[in-house]
Amino acid sequence: MGEKTLDDLLQNCSKNKVIGNNLVRAWSKINSKKYNKILCSISGGSDSDIMLDICTKCDKDNKIDYVWFDTGLEYQATKEHLKYLEEKYNIEIKPYKAIKPIPLTCKKYGQPFLSKRVSEYISRLQKHEFKWEDEPYENLLKKYCKWNEEKNTYIGCKAALKWWCNEWGNNSRINISYNKWLKEFMIQNPPDFQISNICCKYAKKDVSHKLISEFGYELNIVGVRKAEGGTRATAYTSCFDENGKNKNGSYDNYRPLFWYKNSDKEDYKNHYNIKYSKCYTKYGLERTGCCSCPFGKDFEYELEITKEYEPKLFMAVNNIFGDSYEYTRKYKEFCKIMNKKNKEIRNIEIN
Repeated sequence: MGEKTLDDLLQNCSKNKVIGNNLVRAWSKINSKKYNKILCSISGGSDSDIMLDICTKCDKDNKIDYVWFDTGLEYQATKEHLKYLEEKYNIEIKPYKAIKPIPLTCKKYGQPFLSKRVSEYISRLQKHEFKWEDEPYENLLKKYCKWNEEKNTYIGCKAALKWWCNEWGNNSRINISYNKWLKEFMIQNPPDFQISNICCKYAKKDVSHKLISEFGYELNIVGVRKAEGGTRATAYTSCFDENGKNKNGSYDNYRPLFWYKNSDKEDYKNHYNIKYSKCYTKYGLERTGCCSCPFGKDFEYELEITKEYEPKLFMAVNNIFGDSYEYTRKYKEFCKIMNKKNKEIRNIEIN
């Protein structure tokens, strides 16, 4: 077999211009003389499958090392799919375990609830023994933060209090009001368990940074899509950024799928005959990753699926995230009640 060329790649390319332009960009990044060592994180999910296909098509000099972060809460179907990918592309996808296992992290620091941002702010407030009280922002600053003479400002849980008091600007996604009725719910139902977003940090983010630093990778490739939304996607404005820092110097980050919409992803799958894992084709899930993560809006459905197909994993996640599941259920029920009350009040006012 001859050497891979960009012309050969484009001859068999999809007619979708987003895909064509993306392949040219990926070829340019991956084969740049700037990079001799490249890391690519594979999850076994659908986005990851397409990213892997792009990388193997473009990596003419086999510079990319593929890794998978085993959080300890992965579907067996995902593990089987990773073996299939290794055979299909004749590559090794090396597994790495979490720096701190998720069960230990959740027990020590707290369980994830609702979203990463919400969990982070709740965690900060819990550390300052916040009483979940409805007072003006200025009053709460004096109560829970310390005045720093040198910086001429309050320090402590200032950002979290701004979230609680909706002080991040009108209609800001960062305000607690972005999650309807959440503040009212928490005032009436203060959490009696620790909440945190840190499990992702120890299971994936820190593992990646450790690898980049230890092995001197110069380019880090991840499967983030802007259309997917969430904290990960909104943290970036482009598919590429330079000069991440580690002890061996700097590295760049590349997100090949960043501009792919769902339709582009589907076009790629059909044109290049991409086969997804059983999590999608058999279980009917729309996402993979940590099983039944409380951050997932459809975790109840995921729990049903997990109970049916992977009962041992079902027992594990309920032991780890059980408090968060119950708290989320109470919050959702509270929202239904409040929405119904509001509707009744509006009907009375109209009549």
